[in-house]
Amino acid sequence: MTDDNNDWGFATRAVRSGVHRTNEGEHSEAIFPTSSFVFKSAAHAAARFGGTEPGNIYSRFTNPTVRAFEERLAALEGGERCVAFASGMGAILATGLGLLKSGDHIVSSRAVFGTITILFQNYFAKFGIETTFVPLTDYAAWERAIRPNTKLLFLETPSNPLTEIADIARLAKLAHAHKAWLAVDNCFCTPALQRPLALGADLSIHSATKYIDGQGRCVGGAVVGSEALVGKDIFGVLRTGGIALSPFNAWVFLKGLETLSLRMKAHSENALALAQWLEKQPKVKRVYYPGLASHPQHALAKSQQTGFGGIVSFEVEGGQAAAWRVIDSTRVISITANLGDAKSTITHPATTTHGRLTPEQRAEAGISDGFIRISVGLEDVEDLKKDLARGLS
Repeated sequence: MTDDNNDWGFATRAVRSGVHRTNEGEHSEAIFPTSSFVFKSAAHAAARFGGTEPGNIYSRFTNPTVRAFEERLAALEGGERCVAFASGMGAILATGLGLLKSGDHIVSSRAVFGTITILFQNYFAKFGIETTFVPLTDYAAWERAIRPNTKLLFLETPSNPLTEIADIARLAKLAHAHKAWLAVDNCFCTPALQRPLALGADLSIHSATKYIDGQGRCVGGAVVGSEALVGKDIFGVLRTGGIALSPFNAWVFLKGLETLSLRMKAHSENALALAQWLEKQPKVKRVYYPGLASHPQHALAKSQQTGFGGIVSFEVEGGQAAAWRVIDSTRVISITANLGDAKSTITHPATTTHGRLTPEQRAEAGISDGFIRISVGLEDVEDLKKDLARGLS
C-alpha cells in the first residue's frame, strides 16, 4: 500500500490497496500457499518470534496473501487494522474471546443471524458471559439493558432477515457513554454501502463469504477497527486459537473487493425493482426492504447508507405451506441459505437459518412461518419476477 492511499477514492482503494509486489513483478496479487517461512539465521528467527522484527512467521497468523486482503478491507472500512478469520462466525467468536471475560455482559439486538444467538446464549454463557437481547430499534430498551458490567453492544444493520435499520451513531454514543464497545455486523451492506466506523462504531464485522466474495466460492470472515482493539486482543485469539483464513480464500476475497462497488450498486437496483413488484402482488402480506418508502426506517437508511442492499424479505398469506410452495416453484432462483451471490437465492428462515431458535424466539424476531428471504442476484430482474410469479399465482 502506498503513502497516498488515503487520498484515493473508494473504487481505487478497492483495486489498489494492499498490493505488495514480489521481485517477480506480478500484476495480479500473488497467492502464498505455504505453512511456514524460512529465516536467514537463528537470530533472525528469534527476532521474528520475539516481535522485535516484523514479518512472516507461520501462516496460521502471518501470511502475505491474507495480509493483503486485510489491508484492503481496512482501507475500505476506514479502519486502522483488519484481522481475517476462517468464517464470519469465527470473527464474532474471536471478538468475544478477545475482548470479554467471565462476568462481562453483552447487549445484543434480537434481530441477528440465528447462529449468533446460539453462540451468545449457549456458548458464551458457559464461560460466564451473559447476553441480554433487545429489539433492534427500541433505543430505550438498549439503554435499560445496559449494566455496570456491560462491555459490548452488538447488532446487525440491516438486520437478518427483516432488514430493520438501526441508528449506528446513536448506539455508538450510548455504548461509549457506558464505557462499552459497539460492534456492527456490516455483512449486508459492506463498506461499499455503509461504513460503521465513520458513524462511531468500534468494530465492523464481516462474513466475507457473502458479498465480499460475491460468487459463493469461499468461506471467511473479518473484523475491522483500531490497532489497539483489533491488532492486540482480537489478533491474539487468531494467533493462539488458529481460526485461520486460508491464503487461497483470502485471494478470492481480495479479488472480490475489486468489483464490490459495482456489484453492490447492481444488487441494490435489482432488489429495489423486485421489492416494488412484490408489493403489488395480492398474496404478499408485506415486503421488507429499506429502499421502499413503506419501510419504517427508510429515511434512516437513506441517511446512513449509500444504497439499500440486495436482501428482500416478504411474508405470504397461508403460512409455511404457501411459503414452501413459492420456494419450490422457482426454476431460476437457487434454494439455498447463502446470500450475497451473483446468483439469486431463496430460503425459508423459520426452518433454515433461524430453525434452531425456539418458536418463541422466532416470534420475538418477527420471523413467521410465511416469511421468505431472497438474496437478489445479478440476473435480469424480469426473469426473477417471472420465477416468483409462478408460486404466487
